Amino acid sequence: MLHYLQIENFAIVDQLKLHFNSGLTIISGETGAGKSILIDALGLALGDRADSTLVRQGRETAVVNAVFTLPPAAQEWLQQKKLNNSHECLVRRVINHNGRSRGYINDQPVSVQLLRQLGEQLVDIHGQHAHQSLLKSEVQRQLVDGLAVDNSVLERVAQIYERWKSLRAALDNLGGEDREAKIAFLRYQVEELEGFELTTEALDRLENEHRRLANAQKLLEHSQSALTLLDNDESGSTLSCLSQASHVLEDVQQHDSQLNNITVLLENAIIHTQEAVGELRHYLHHLDIDSASLQEVQQQIATLQDLARKHRVRFTDLPAHFEKLTRELNELENYEENASRLEGELAEVLQDYRVAAEALHQQRVQIAQQLAEKISAEMHRLGMPGGQLVIAVSADEDAPPAATGTDIIEFLVTTNPGHPPKPLQKVASGGELSRISLAIQVVTAQSSGVPILVFDEVDVGIGGGVAEIVGKLLNHLAQQRQVLCITHLPQVACQGDHHLQVNKTINQQSTHAYINVLDNQQRVEEIARMLGGIEITSQTLAHAQEMLQRSTARFPSKAV
Repeated sequence: MLHYLQIENFAIVDQLKLHFNSGLTIISGETGAGKSILIDALGLALGDRADSTLVRQGRETAVVNAVFTLPPAAQEWLQQKKLNNSHECLVRRVINHNGRSRGYINDQPVSVQLLRQLGEQLVDIHGQHAHQSLLKSEVQRQLVDGLAVDNSVLERVAQIYERWKSLRAALDNLGGEDREAKIAFLRYQVEELEGFELTTEALDRLENEHRRLANAQKLLEHSQSALTLLDNDESGSTLSCLSQASHVLEDVQQHDSQLNNITVLLENAIIHTQEAVGELRHYLHHLDIDSASLQEVQQQIATLQDLARKHRVRFTDLPAHFEKLTRELNELENYEENASRLEGELAEVLQDYRVAAEALHQQRVQIAQQLAEKISAEMHRLGMPGGQLVIAVSADEDAPPAATGTDIIEFLVTTNPGHPPKPLQKVASGGELSRISLAIQVVTAQSSGVPILVFDEVDVGIGGGVAEIVGKLLNHLAQQRQVLCITHLPQVACQGDHHLQVNKTINQQSTHAYINVLDNQQRVEEIARMLGGIEITSQTLAHAQEMLQRSTARFPSKAV
């Protein structure tokens, strides 16, 4: 549930703080007043795309804060992401005037992707243009798949498809008329590289040798300095000081046994220092400043770097690249054997795919029938008594494998009894399509586990008694979910449990949007305004009062 929304310097809003309650919250206002700002701000907080136009003119940043009560699944998700697992969650989005943005969950910086993942678990926004996307076959398929109880069926199809695609690409890469040309080119590339010891260990040794030779003078000077400090003829060397300290303590340790351990430690230090001196002398004896060797190593590295650029890989990736080229050449040169193997694997994977696609097809057929029946029932309630939606699911046996199966899913509708169903775009008018879209959204929203539903003017093209039914449907949804609805229809608005009115003021310098939380009398006045007319008469007010009373009698306000 959304509890609190705070907006700063967002579009035409300076400062806005709103507390939300359960049930159905209506958002209304004059056309162009900015009713969708709340929805835009909520979407932005939950990962929608940000740009500089969202920041109020003359301001540096826009900020949106939202506080939610989380369902158990979202709490578990937060815990997995180590973002606190409290039942409440604070989400923040900050947009700079240059269009860049930052996201936070419980005051911890997160990516936009994480905001979006959280948002998908909390809010489902149904936009006013949803009926337009409904005409797309991809959207129709997603609606059917979205109601699947077992998502593993679709996931298995997608996984097998990826395996099939990989094998198909490998087989295609083996054959073709240009196979001999590929072999010749690969052989040239391999021969160009195989003259070098291209292993990760060899490159590491080469770089280490270059580092040593390039810093030989410095190594010599510093090693000699260290040797002088450790051991020289003067009394100030480390060995001399350690020996003197040991002798001093040996003279008195018989008087206090606590000195015995210290004496042993000093003796060990002398031994370790002597060993270090010996190693340093040996190192210095064999350390040469060999400019010729340095030049040779530098030339080797330069040659390999040139080859890396030529092959368009990084210097450190040369071993893996050489191995890849060698493997590809071997596969092409052994075409018959490799092609036979790949064709066998491909046939097995294709058979697995057909089995998985058939299981997905059967699942879709079952879901489509149930979904179509529910949507048809809602269409009847929305003033289309003879309307019927049919969801046709047909398997295209000749279609190549795809990540979503080979089914063709099409929504067909008839608005008059006795007429055969036809595709939506060929039958439904704009108003009918809006009602069908709303019926689909109501049905799918009931099946969704998302706790917050937002409807942004989904009642476009609807009026009269049908609008009242729409309002009742939304109120019914709000018995189990929190529902926010932007509407211009009084029949819908009067069904709400809470009512927000958006207003806009314009002066010569700027435009400001603000929102009022309406009490009972203000709701009457707003419903009267929505009923129409430049002048609000006593009859209009009485009508608005009656509509609200009838709604309240059927759907008592929920406790906050």
